[in-house]
Amino acid sequence: MITNEMKSEIKKLWNALWSGGIANPLNAMEQISYFLYMRRLSVMDEETRQKAEFTGAAFTSVFEGNENCRWNHFKHLDGESMLKHVRDIVFPWLRSDMAEKGDLFAQAMKDAVFMIPKASLMVEMVSTIDKIYDLIAKEEAAGQSFNDVQGDIYEEFLSEIATAGKNGQFRTPRHIIQMMAAMINPQLGETVCDPAGGTAGFLLAAYQQVLAFNTSPHLRTTDRFGLLNGTRGDKITNETHWNVLQNNSFYGYDFDTTMVRIGVMNLMSHGLANPRFQYKDTMSKSFTEFNKYDIVLANPPFKGSIDKGDIWEEANLSTTKTELLFIDRIIQLLKPGGRAAVIVPDGVLSGSFNAHKALRKILVEDCGLQAMVSLPAGVFKPYAGVSTGILFFTKGEITDKVWFYDVQADGYSLDDKRDAVDECDIPDILEKWADLDINGENDRTSKAFFVDRDEIVGNDFDLSLNQYKEIVYEPIDYDPPLVIIGQLKQLERKIMSDLDELEGMLISYNKDK
Repeated sequence: MITNEMKSEIKKLWNALWSGGIANPLNAMEQISYFLYMRRLSVMDEETRQKAEFTGAAFTSVFEGNENCRWNHFKHLDGESMLKHVRDIVFPWLRSDMAEKGDLFAQAMKDAVFMIPKASLMVEMVSTIDKIYDLIAKEEAAGQSFNDVQGDIYEEFLSEIATAGKNGQFRTPRHIIQMMAAMINPQLGETVCDPAGGTAGFLLAAYQQVLAFNTSPHLRTTDRFGLLNGTRGDKITNETHWNVLQNNSFYGYDFDTTMVRIGVMNLMSHGLANPRFQYKDTMSKSFTEFNKYDIVLANPPFKGSIDKGDIWEEANLSTTKTELLFIDRIIQLLKPGGRAAVIVPDGVLSGSFNAHKALRKILVEDCGLQAMVSLPAGVFKPYAGVSTGILFFTKGEITDKVWFYDVQADGYSLDDKRDAVDECDIPDILEKWADLDINGENDRTSKAFFVDRDEIVGNDFDLSLNQYKEIVYEPIDYDPPLVIIGQLKQLERKIMSDLDELEGMLISYNKDK
């Protein structure tokens, strides 16, 4: 739904921020989020006023006593006046008064820093965002959903983040997130959590999956990945169900305040008006949630360690490695019978340390491990070249057989460019997953196959694909040695003949000179 004109405006704004001195892409994205929020707040307040006027309901503006904080007030000021006004009046108001009123984004902004350094950049930010929303209005008039277009624009902004974040953070490709959400299949009324939320992509995918599942078939489409698209949710006719979906279904946490602000705005931009996305370190002793969520979707940090004294007391693993502790934490977050889909590095799947084996034993013996989907190393480029797998499991169930799938193509080239290509295994994954037959044909030379629990136990709970997949080597027929020698001699004679001919030509040429 992003037009070339929209992409041009987005690129222009990124370039303006870069040339204006905001070189860190996360800082740039944070500043963009502030301005999108300011405009959104003004528009929503006006829409609420008009609705109240139409219905006769009481209305109190969020700008009461602070009318000069409206977008339409300061956008008409000259550059220097606008910069000073937003920095010294609007921004402090958002961080204090709005936060006290319970606004989630404003609460996330409590320690935010306004970084626009000069008036010309300020004017460019405001005018470009207004231009983008004018373009959204055109698409809306053509029949597109406002939230779909606005959300896709925010995703386009996020796609410009081209460097890995701190502590092993990097954006998970959107189509991989959506595949995981489709496979875990969240239902209306279930609670979904991401304890390492980042930009909130997993929560967003879960939200959109519920909407798509509750959208009439004629309003849905299927994309090239075999994923359903359609966020009308027209089958949700009960207001109580809508309230549960909007307010009590999606929970995210991150220990980076910048990521929290970006994540909250990402969810809001896609129409999730009241996202429960907060600043919390889910690995610390102060985080005390257990047996709470129906679903966990996550891509935890792949590197790092925690001081032993900071690890929560109920941890089941004797390790300080975050990639292992996060899985332990996820298991404890789930209700009995709760489902999880988690991306892990290859080291978790096959590591030989005691903590690695202990975690895999918990997954196999206590968590009903259903599947391990192996992703090729290039999936996370240009951020990282690590090989990964996705684990699907259900807390408290018994593992019988584990389904392995060897993803060889995800629809994009596996180099740094990540250009779209025709080859893609995701539609096949979704089709097979929807109709798994553990007693059906089981060819370990194919992309998908089952492995019995006992065999996994016998291999120290190794969950790496290469431990179980059989490679077929086609025999090569070579000519007998005497025949090969004869061919080499014939080739030698041909080379010597050509050299003699070339030598003669050179001698003749030199004589003529």
